[in-house]
Amino acid sequence: MTTAEAGDQPDDGEPRTPGRLRRRASRLLSQLTARSDRLINEGLARVDARKWHYAVLASLHEYGPGSQAALSRRTGIYRSDMVGVLNELAERDLVERTPDPADQRRNIVTISAPGRRQLRRLDRVLDDLHDELLAPLNPAERDQLVQLLTRLLDHHTRTP
Repeated sequence: MTTAEAGDQPDDGEPRTPGRLRRRASRLLSQLTARSDRLINEGLARVDARKWHYAVLASLHEYGPGSQAALSRRTGIYRSDMVGVLNELAERDLVERTPDPADQRRNIVTISAPGRRQLRRLDRVLDDLHDELLAPLNPAERDQLVQLLTRLLDHHTRTP
């Protein structure tokens, strides 16, 4: 029995998960995703934030101002949900919305100075949460994991 399998045994000695399931990357990714989402959501909630707040602030900081539609494409947040996220961020003065001079029917969203400070704060919070999530891995393994996951995601999200 491997160490990983030994760790998958309850006190009564009965295996929790069949080995063939523990060897399925899809299942492992699914199980880890559920745990990761819970860790990140709970950690961000402790500082009164959500992962979508971070995604929008990071997008605005890295790519600059954008319309709601552009932010939706950049972050993967549904357009219908984006309005609520932007309302929350605007209420906290983390973003500013101004009419688009080229099309008065839409707004351009910009990160504010408090939004940049909040983004730096959330970066620190997420760094700590990722340290917790990836605790069993050394720095080289963490980098390798991120590279491999990025490669897989890029492969499966390419548009033919």
